[in-house]
Amino acid sequence: MADTPLPLDITARTRLVGLLGWPVSHSVSPYMHNAAFAALGMDWRYLPLPVPPERVGEAVLGLRALGFRGANVTVPHKQAVIPFLDELSPAAAAIGAVNTICVEADGTLLGENTDAAGFVADLQGHGVELAGKRALVLGAGGSARAVVYGLAEAGCRSIAILNRTLARAEELTQAMQAHFPQVRIRAHPFPQAVEEVNAQADLVVNCTSLGMTPHTEGLPWDEDALFRPEQVVYDLVYNPSATRLLQIAAADGARAIGGMGMLVHQGAIAFQRWTGEAPPIPVMRQAVNVMLDQ
Repeated sequence: MADTPLPLDITARTRLVGLLGWPVSHSVSPYMHNAAFAALGMDWRYLPLPVPPERVGEAVLGLRALGFRGANVTVPHKQAVIPFLDELSPAAAAIGAVNTICVEADGTLLGENTDAAGFVADLQGHGVELAGKRALVLGAGGSARAVVYGLAEAGCRSIAILNRTLARAEELTQAMQAHFPQVRIRAHPFPQAVEEVNAQADLVVNCTSLGMTPHTEGLPWDEDALFRPEQVVYDLVYNPSATRLLQIAAADGARAIGGMGMLVHQGAIAFQRWTGEAPPIPVMRQAVNVMLDQ
């Protein structure tokens, strides 16, 4: 035993964060965060934590018991974790979903949502000004809730939400309108209203999973509706980097932006919240690029 070398990369002093989801094997977040820790010489590790739905509560409370500093939360647990948290940030409470848990120094479990801020940060990084703009949002699920919140908070003057199930779009509209009475938020049926609403939109955001690998032929759009050169089309899907929607937008002359930047920025916000350190965003972006072979 005396001659057996001990692993030195993880010690009793290593600080831990991770990702709660089911499954998590596809996630690039462990590579992104661990690359950031390595670049800054930090004794931290980010672990994939697959948690079946029936054990979410145990997993959340286990973060505190095991000395974790926090965790990200992905599908299908973004809403399921909420009853087991002590506090919610204003964004998480308004959006109704948590993608980041922080274990505070006193053991408080704080639920946050960095998706909205990450989305806005990426648009701003691309030089897209949101104040006074008219947005069209495709989808009414958890991602759409974060995007609508971010758009409204950033000053969009109107937001149209299009969804196949109109009732879901109407529920999201009512929820967000209550938080942002100054913004005109309306629900519309998809695909019937695409052409009409798109004619007035400055920004189109796809918040559905249509077009994601391996189902790359998926299209959350009406092909009869043409994009305009002055429009920005943003797809939250980041794999592939150029979805069918973005290819159509670019062919019409619009500015097409993929969702990898949102993934990086929402992760960077969580990184800073956990560690107190400025995140090395270029390193995080490169790690994602390598993992996705882009």
